Amino acid sequence: MTEKSFFAGFGGQGIISLGQIWVYLAMEEGKNVTFFPFYGAEKRGGIARAGVIVSDEEIASPLVTTPDSVLVMNQDSLALCEKIVKPDGLMLVNSTLVKTAPERKDIRLVKVDAQGIAEKIGDAKIANMVALGALAKLTGALKLTDTERILKKFFPETKHKFIPMNLEAIQTGYKAV
Repeated sequence: MTEKSFFAGFGGQGIISLGQIWVYLAMEEGKNVTFFPFYGAEKRGGIARAGVIVSDEEIASPLVTTPDSVLVMNQDSLALCEKIVKPDGLMLVNSTLVKTAPERKDIRLVKVDAQGIAEKIGDAKIANMVALGALAKLTGALKLTDTERILKKFFPETKHKFIPMNLEAIQTGYKAV
């Protein structure tokens, strides 16, 4: 199994953190991973993208040029993701912020109200965790076993109070698709 994914949004949506957590979860499951982030110089509002590969086999290149799956967290990222996702690939869209449909008909489109779900749980900033849960289910790339332990290793102790909310977001995203 090899899953090449591309996450795109704007700074402040947790795209880079999502990519880091995605590969960290995969590493803990014994998978080979690559993580290639890209973000603008702005702290919030600029572009944020991450290419990740999760594989049972050795990975030859860290670049994700034709992803199996893309996550579109904002409207501005739709055109790029639509252009690069492979035919019959998966496009997961944050329907809270992405209001137009892609033009391509040769992709599998799934919409999830990531930000709306996150707000109901308690904080719009965890929309990335809702998306993580949904993408994990749709791709099968992650088993999401022992997620709490892994998040405790990933986040500094000062952020551990937010882990229950993040876990709820991941589980709710998983169930939403």
